[in-house]
Amino acid sequence: MKTGEDARGARSEGSQNLGLCVLCGLPAAGKSTFARALRHRLQLEQGWAVGVVAYDDVMPNVFLEEVTARPLPSQWKLLRQELLKYLECFLLAVITGCQMSAPPSRTQAMWEDFITCLKDQDLIASAALEAQSQYLLTKTAVSRPLLLILDDNFYYQSMRYEVYQLARKYSLGFCQLFFDCSLETCLQRNGRRPQPLPAETIRLMGGKIEKPNPEKNAWEHNSLTIQSLACAPEASLKLTDLLLTALENPIKCVEDDVEQKETDRIICSTSVLHQADQTLRRIVSQTMKEAKDEQVLPYNLKLLAEDLNKLKAEFLEDLRQGNKKYLCFQQTVDLSDVISFFHFKKDNIVQKYFSKQH
Repeated sequence: MKTGEDARGARSEGSQNLGLCVLCGLPAAGKSTFARALRHRLQLEQGWAVGVVAYDDVMPNVFLEEVTARPLPSQWKLLRQELLKYLECFLLAVITGCQMSAPPSRTQAMWEDFITCLKDQDLIASAALEAQSQYLLTKTAVSRPLLLILDDNFYYQSMRYEVYQLARKYSLGFCQLFFDCSLETCLQRNGRRPQPLPAETIRLMGGKIEKPNPEKNAWEHNSLTIQSLACAPEASLKLTDLLLTALENPIKCVEDDVEQKETDRIICSTSVLHQADQTLRRIVSQTMKEAKDEQVLPYNLKLLAEDLNKLKAEFLEDLRQGNKKYLCFQQTVDLSDVISFFHFKKDNIVQKYFSKQH
């Protein structure tokens, strides 16, 4: 029997076809409605096993509790990564033919919601083994092609790339569906929901969303833009072709990048970079504390944290690679200049969120 570590690259030509499909787009763009309809159609027409993992169904209560409990800017990102670990547990069980084991470290409420999600879609069975945190897969999950549809906004490419990395790790199929719905339409639909998001939250996300760019990013070549939920016959054929292509052409598993490891080692040994990293982290944490004191809405706190952490990452990348996106004013970088300019860019971001509260 294969262990979890052995499963890396263990999939053979005759093994079960497995794939991950990422849905991305603004809130109220129609992703969840589309996902449910697509699941039903693929089950009937293709005979596949299909699971829809809606992030809003698994993570919302956990997030709201955490964001009001303490000012951790990276908490939402950590929860997303934790959910990917749950998906990995399930995929490992499918690949190895074993029972699914719960991860040793988990957020219990989120894990239970994830388990319920899989049970409701006939992918794992209820059994007495749950007392030992072991879960039996159903015949449906292991006897036919399996597609997991991940339903979230995924508005940054980096969010989608994390899913791609999981697919690459286990040689799975991977594809993306981008919902090209106008901001005005999303705002109107959101307003009709029983529990609508703040309109400003959707507007902020609309200004930040990064559409799939296959010409720039080779890993995004299996992408399709969905213009209408009606899904005309031509679009339906394109979608089926995309999903078939993804399942039948899994990403090649690659070994750990030795060159990247060496780059990371050099980066860690650079004192200026280390100091900058520590200082920028403190600035971001302090800013998030101020945002909470200003009573910025919880969902906007999440967006602000992502904006600030993205800015921090871009500054650090400038220091690592010399890309000169921000630090183009001098040949040699002084830490005080980095911090000063970071404050300037950070304040521009913060104004978008704080000003809306008054």
